[in-house]
Amino acid sequence: MEQNRQRAVTVYCASSPDAPEVFMRAAYDLGVELARAGFGTVTGAGSSGLMGEVVRGTLASGGEAIGVIPQFMVDRGWANPLMTELHVTADMYERKRLLSTLGCGAVALPGGLGTLDELMDLLTQCQLGLYRHPVVILNTDGFYDSLLAQLHHADSCRMMRHFDLPGNLWQVADTASDAVKFFKR
Repeated sequence: MEQNRQRAVTVYCASSPDAPEVFMRAAYDLGVELARAGFGTVTGAGSSGLMGEVVRGTLASGGEAIGVIPQFMVDRGWANPLMTELHVTADMYERKRLLSTLGCGAVALPGGLGTLDELMDLLTQCQLGLYRHPVVILNTDGFYDSLLAQLHHADSCRMMRHFDLPGNLWQVADTASDAVKFFKR
């Protein structure tokens, strides 16, 4: 990271413009809360859905909005023109790697396949000791209840190591302000 850049938290979330308002509001609030706490945000650089709301909340509160987007998405016009800084990657794999390395931690807001892919990849890296930053699942309106139940089931079947690791692999928050507390430590 550049010396003069604000510390940033990577946010994984949906870019769908059809997401329920409760999720849109949580995304905007997360951007606001992170910026107020002195953090920028790193997102997939989309302008719609939760991704766009995180960026708007971040910028409205004086934070930096860093985007990472593959060239094919830029070619389709999906890049958010409001980004403070934009990284264009060759493909989705490079995007995922850069998203995880630019932040000093990560938050997963509600999302679809892309968000779930990114979250599972990051938790796998945590379990292997390759990612050593906080990972927070923002469980807005119970969105992640089923996934959390599945993860706990996998742990109870001894398919993973969640509870025997210091600090666990992830934390769960119900609100944006609760999520930000994990990064202030």
